[in-house]
Amino acid sequence: MKPGVRRLIEDLRGARVLVIHPRDAEGDALIDQLKRIGCNVRGVWPPPAAIPHDIDTVFQLIETSEEMIFPEGTSDHPLTFIAIVDYENPTILKRLLDSNAHGVVNKPIRSFGILSSLVLARSLRGYTRRLEGKVQKLEETLKARRDVDKAVKILMGLKQVGEVEAYELIRAQATQKRVAMADIAISIINAQETLGGLGVLDAPASR
Repeated sequence: MKPGVRRLIEDLRGARVLVIHPRDAEGDALIDQLKRIGCNVRGVWPPPAAIPHDIDTVFQLIETSEEMIFPEGTSDHPLTFIAIVDYENPTILKRLLDSNAHGVVNKPIRSFGILSSLVLARSLRGYTRRLEGKVQKLEETLKARRDVDKAVKILMGLKQVGEVEAYELIRAQATQKRVAMADIAISIINAQETLGGLGVLDAPASR
């Protein structure tokens, strides 16, 4: 078994799972199988208003009711969501897409396939989180670059210097103060906006 797969399976032991499904034979069968896998499981029905903060994985029955709320995770409380589907029609399929599920379990629920669905869903959630982290870093980098470019133009106008010299002034200040160049750039932009508001400088251009 590859180390990555072994780690995914080992991570299931102690996983905190919430099963949102009527407490019938199928719901109990799902809970029992998850317990056999080693998960810490609890069942609830009807769907709760909010997911407990200690839960990291949710199995939820998708119904046609428009009042159903699918669980959403945050950056500090990521959730793996696995939808349970009873039958397939346009309404159910639309709600399945709207749920942004990481996996699907079809009814009638059987013990076979639960482990595979759980491993794949948690793997997909982890991959999605890594992509989200990369996108966030790229957005922060682009914003920082835009701020530095704007601060460079401000210094070029105030000090009557070239682009390279203005850039070096910002970098030198960042090095001296041991902060990022973007922090110095934001200080320059904010100072210009404040002085512009006081009428000391020309009003700054919009960002």
